[in-house]
This record gives sequence, C-alpha cells and structure tokens, in this order.
Amino acid sequence: MTPRSSPSAVLDVSAVLVYLKREPGYEQVRDAIAAGAAISTTNLAEVYARIVASGRPLDAVAARLLALGLQPEPFTEEDARTSASLYPQTQPLGLSLGDRACLALGRRLGLPVLTADRAWLDASPDIRVLLVR
Repeated sequence: MTPRSSPSAVLDVSAVLVYLKREPGYEQVRDAIAAGAAISTTNLAEVYARIVASGRPLDAVAARLLALGLQPEPFTEEDARTSASLYPQTQPLGLSLGDRACLALGRRLGLPVLTADRAWLDASPDIRVLLVR
C-alpha cells in the first residue's frame, strides 16, 4: 500500500504496540496506519527497541509497518521547543520525552494523537488525544 501524502493522525508507542500485539483497540490503530498515520522518529526508535527486546525480527516488522502506511516524521527543533514547553504540565502525569515528542508532532501537524495511555487526556488542551482502548 502506498502511504498518503499527508497523514491523518499521529501514533505514540503504546498505540503501535497495541497494533503489533493485537490487543483490544488494534483495529483503530490498523485503520490509522492504513490511512497513513505519522510517527515521530523518536517514537519509532522506541518501537524498534521494543521489537528487538521481544525477539521479533526487526527488519521484517519495520518493513511491514512502513509498507502498511506508517509515515516517520523527523523530530525537529520546533518539536524540541514544544516538547520542552509541555514539560511542566506533563511531568506530573509521568509523560516521558518520547511522549512529549509525540504530542509535539501532533501539535505541529494539527492532527489527533492516538495512544493507549489515559494520562495523555490531560496533557494539553490544544492537542486532541484519542484513546485506542
């Protein structure tokens, strides 16, 4: 499948793992990937690390995700600033740098962010967060 030129949503690590593990909510993530979902390269690195840790073949799984339509987006200087600005409100929620990178990409692209982490609902009022389960 050829990815669309512009993504329709941003995925965080938990959403991709829901898809890979076929957990409840994976259909929503599958549909987002098929529509050309974006992912920050910082989050993609974490997904890849989890694949390696699970013993699955990284190259095969990575190639499949990209072939299905997952669109890696670079972590930009603008994203770094946004991530830093989100720190005060997200630190009490336990969000990591990777989490903030995902939210920053969602803000930059003006797209909803899909996650399996309920804490994200309180992360920022101007970033639309959708739970996949």
